[in-house]
Amino acid sequence: MQPIANTQQAQAWNGPEGAYWADRYDRFDQLNGGFNDALFTAAAINEHDRVLDIGCGAGQTTRRAARQARSGQALGIDISAPMLERARAVAAEEGVTNAAFEEGDAQIHPFPPGGCDVVISRGGVMFFADHVAAFTNIGRALRRGGRLAFICPQLPDPDGQSAQVFAPVNALMREPSPAARGMMSLSDPARVHEVLTAAGFTEVTTTSVAGPVHWGRDADDAAGFFFAMSPVRFNLDSVPEQVTARAREQVTTALRRYETPEGVRLRGAVWLVAATRP
Repeated sequence: MQPIANTQQAQAWNGPEGAYWADRYDRFDQLNGGFNDALFTAAAINEHDRVLDIGCGAGQTTRRAARQARSGQALGIDISAPMLERARAVAAEEGVTNAAFEEGDAQIHPFPPGGCDVVISRGGVMFFADHVAAFTNIGRALRRGGRLAFICPQLPDPDGQSAQVFAPVNALMREPSPAARGMMSLSDPARVHEVLTAAGFTEVTTTSVAGPVHWGRDADDAAGFFFAMSPVRFNLDSVPEQVTARAREQVTTALRRYETPEGVRLRGAVWLVAATRP
């Protein structure tokens, strides 16, 4: 891998958290997949495009980009070696031959200038130590007139379904786990506009997009997945077992209200950001 600027993130995503995500990539793809259509509509990838996927993880969005750019190519970049190993394996299993994956820190990675037509990211651009430097570097990778489209979290809605369901655990959370630090750094649209404008992008838009967040087959499965997630385990590590057990019981009970034949789904919302390199 090339030199990195985001050393804390590299350590986190190449440690237990990265391995945990890689082993359960399909669950996390389900969790986040409800916003894929909005992202790809904004990206408007055509048959011949060269696509760069920032923070590609296990590569679901990179593979979809490659299929849309069937006469072009898609490159996924991520700082996590375990996630990239999974991404390459799944792409090979699915026969996606025009997708490639590279380990690197997009903040300083030496992308070929003007080497891509579209940049996408599903939740992989919030963790940079220097957002302006990172998006400036990403902008150099885009040709003039190239498109940027990414998804990032909104601040939690205190009246939203997720806040209500997970309230017993949220009350016990002390701080983000190492890999989650910076998660909310682009949750303010004004901040997004400021960063992208400073990085040289134009036509910056932020649109609120609602969608389903798929947590599991049923309430028990969904609760098990939630409580096994690294950020949750990190925060509950020092909590007495009886307190954790009570919180899990409360969350499971709350999740039962959202069981459907398609699984447990909660409504969520993200920011869909689009911009152009002039």
